This record gives sequence, C-alpha cells and structure tokens, in this order.
Amino acid sequence: MAANDAGALAIEQVAVHFQSRAGRSVTALEDITLSIPPRQLAVIVGPSGCGKSTLLRLVAGLNRPSAGRITLDGRPIKGPGAERGMVFQSYTLFPWLTVQRNVEFGPELKGVAAAERGRRAQALLQEVGLAGFEDAYPSQLSGGMMQRVALARALANEPEILLMDEPFGALDSQTRALMQELLLGIWEHHHKTVLFITHDIDEAIFLGDVVHVMTARPGRIKATLPIDLPRPRGPELLTTPAFAALKREVMALLRAEALAAAGPA
Repeated sequence: MAANDAGALAIEQVAVHFQSRAGRSVTALEDITLSIPPRQLAVIVGPSGCGKSTLLRLVAGLNRPSAGRITLDGRPIKGPGAERGMVFQSYTLFPWLTVQRNVEFGPELKGVAAAERGRRAQALLQEVGLAGFEDAYPSQLSGGMMQRVALARALANEPEILLMDEPFGALDSQTRALMQELLLGIWEHHHKTVLFITHDIDEAIFLGDVVHVMTARPGRIKATLPIDLPRPRGPELLTTPAFAALKREVMALLRAEALAAAGPA
C-alpha cells in the first residue's frame, strides 16, 4: 500500500456490553458500522453519553469491543499502536519534560535517532506556531499552547490516522476557533485520516468531510451527512446559508435523540 493510501479505517458491526456496578447489563454501543477512507476528516457527534468517546477508545486500542471488529488498512486493531496518534481533551503532556522532549517522546520510544527526532520535533513545533518554546515546560504554557504541543506530539510518530477526542472542548471560544483553523491547515498539509469526536455542531460542520450522527444509548449511527462545503475553509464559512442549512439538519437529528432519551414529559 502506498503511503498516501494508508489510514483506511473499517468499523464492522461493533458492540460494547458491560455490567454496571449494580450488576445490570448495559449496552453502550450496538451495531456500529463505519468506513473511513484514507485522508478523510470524519467527525462524530451525538447526545451526551451516547458512546462517542467509547468508540474512539476502541479505535485507539485502549478497550476491546464485545462484538464486531475494527481494522486499519485491513489489519485488526488489538491494542494501542504508533500508527494511531491520539489527542485528548485533557492535555496529557509530561510535566517534567520540555516542549521539545514531549514531542520527541514517541519517536524516541520507537528508536528514532536523536538527530532525526530533533529535526522532526523542530519542524512540527514550527508548524503549530511554537517555534521558540522548545525549552519551555507545560506549566509555562496556556491551554491552547498545550494542545498545540499535544498535536505536534501525536504527529511526531508519523501516524496513519489521528484520533481526536473533543480536543478543543476545554478552550475558550476564540482559542478554539484558532485551533480549528490550525488543525485544518495541518490536515491539508499532512493528508492524514482524522477521526474527530465533538459535541459542538459548528465545529463538526466546519471541520468535517462527513459528519456521523449517533443515537442516544445504546449508541448507533443514526445518519451520515456529507459536508459538501468548499475548502480551504475560513471563519466566513460559518455565516453562509449552506452552513446554516447543514447546522439545522444536524440539530434536528440530535434534538430527536435528546427527546427520545428524555422519555415522556
């Protein structure tokens, strides 16, 4: 497989069942089937508690499904792997390491030579706008800067796919908007497959090639909406009629799920 064809994710009839603390059987996910081709930026939205993050953890290999299977480029996912870069909402940086050493951490574990991992870290820090902060520690950075480091660190392993679990959810609205634009620029440059989880409808439509809407628990795929909006995208897109129409459609789907989950008034 050519490098630019890597990153094809297949989720096939995946379910997750578990026992609650009270001993009750709970189905978190049921019959999830998705196909995400290489280089696609796919976004998942859904009601709170629908299993969005659970699904991402399965793709990351942090948990195993109760049924079904998940493959990346045809290879079954059985545990964590460097071909999957993960960015969480919490910053998950090592506080005792500098920015540079945080970004180099993954390549160092893989045995990448010091000169190459240093070059790679420098290039990525330049790309995320943190040149000059190589020797800073996480405690000296703002939230947005820490997420820039986390993004650079995820890319440093040269993964086939980026898995992003509400990575901008803890940021203020202005910083969040800037991080969305940064992510789009990086995605257009690196051509990685991205699976992005969010509860923010504007963010989902602004970023995605496609938006998958999940049902309330047990989580299933309720609808898949292609986002046929031009790229590259800038903030002016959010005020267009086409954007507003897509937002109304996603809001209606989510509202129906929220009402169903709430039950009779």
